[in-house]
Amino acid sequence: MEELLHGDLHCLEARAAVAPAAPTVLGGVTSDEEEEQLETLNDWVEAQDLPRGVVRFDFADPVTGEQRAVFDLAWPQGLQEELSQPVAVLLYEETPMVAVASQAGYRCFTAVADFKAYVRAEVLADTGA
Repeated sequence: MEELLHGDLHCLEARAAVAPAAPTVLGGVTSDEEEEQLETLNDWVEAQDLPRGVVRFDFADPVTGEQRAVFDLAWPQGLQEELSQPVAVLLYEETPMVAVASQAGYRCFTAVADFKAYVRAEVLADTGA
């Protein structure tokens, strides 16, 4: 084979394929207690005549479609669909996770009490409830 290539062996050298690093997906529900808190919160939201959120919402980059994070509980269309901004409840999450959601335009809450206060003050006040 070397003779046929006239000494130009570079095409015969095996190059190790470099697999792209799998992206790190942030967040997610990590315990039964956390899941129970989220379900209880979702029940409370529904009792306020608002739509239930999506538990374990897979957030993907809108440009690439690549999954970036799993929000604990989210309303991607807002609590008042199409009338309010997207909302995410991120319990026990680190700063990078909150940053991803915030940069994507989500209003983020890391405590149930803060989320409920927001719903009462801003969402229910807007609906006259």
